[in-house]
Amino acid sequence: MEVYEPQEDSFLLEKYVKKYALGRVLDLGTGSGIQAVAAAQNKLVREVIAVDINPDAVKQFQESVTKNKYKKIQVLVSDLFSNVDGKFDVIIFNPPYLPQDKGIEDAALYGGKKGWELSERFFAQASKFLAPKGKILFLFSSLTNKTKIDEIISHNLFESRELIKERLPFFEEIYVYLVWKSELLNELERKGADNIHFLAKGHRGMVYSGILDLNYGNLPLPTQSRSINVAIKTENSTSKAPNRIENEAKWLKILNEKNIGPKLYFSGTNYVVMEFIAGKRIMDWIKENSKEEIIPVLEKILTQGLVMDQLRVSKQEMHHPHKHIIITSNDKPVMIDFERCKETLAPTNVTQLVEWLCR
Repeated sequence: MEVYEPQEDSFLLEKYVKKYALGRVLDLGTGSGIQAVAAAQNKLVREVIAVDINPDAVKQFQESVTKNKYKKIQVLVSDLFSNVDGKFDVIIFNPPYLPQDKGIEDAALYGGKKGWELSERFFAQASKFLAPKGKILFLFSSLTNKTKIDEIISHNLFESRELIKERLPFFEEIYVYLVWKSELLNELERKGADNIHFLAKGHRGMVYSGILDLNYGNLPLPTQSRSINVAIKTENSTSKAPNRIENEAKWLKILNEKNIGPKLYFSGTNYVVMEFIAGKRIMDWIKENSKEEIIPVLEKILTQGLVMDQLRVSKQEMHHPHKHIIITSNDKPVMIDFERCKETLAPTNVTQLVEWLCR
């Protein structure tokens, strides 16, 4: 495999590597090693791990490291983070970012069919290897789709700042971003959440999946499990309905005492962490089951609606519960989405459910 030689983008990124490199540094896709060498020259850097998926690039750069006695640099073969351990203060990534051309294979140039797929893989994994106050130096091209890159960064709970935009020949623009963990991501990880991935965007919230460590605090987790799958809901910044996430946390605490809703584990400003409910939406489940199997489940749903009526809690969504009730693998109905819950003197949860059943 050919080794990617430094181009305009490499030299542009190098300027910022010299400025921001410190502590323990990871240079992903090191290629010729230009960024690793630039980082190692900074007195604030104690170690540089330079990796590349191309064994020829690793061999060639290792020879240069040995020849020039770069004592801070270690060179490894790795597909992104696959052969990397520990956390880093700075991660450098100048990925292949061009959309794939038909019939041409070149791992040093193409970032996937649309150009951003490799970057998406990177940001899905990066948090595990980035220190809480660490920074990512990330370079990409306008040919990659800037809007998609911004979305990928945001969906992985990172924040970013554009350091520079430079126009190259043939109307291509190169961007260098400084990326760091959001306060929310740092807080979730401090509280034992890991492997956080974007799931869906709603009108009022953003939903993520994650894994919660059993050893965090005094969480009400099954003693036989070491970790548990969770859903993480955060406020959608574009929502015009404020405080919906705090409202959901409030009502989950109350309703969990009656075995209604996903189990709440903890919450904070603008986020809630709760049990991940795996299963099928109620209408999909009904289509696949017999009358004898359906009736007991509907009775349980009506019972939950009655309990909420008795508590004077209006869920406000029971006239279209197809989006708000999940049936688990053991035929347990679980209501989800409590952002709009409110206390009222005459709730109509059961009435709405009956009207829905009579359609």
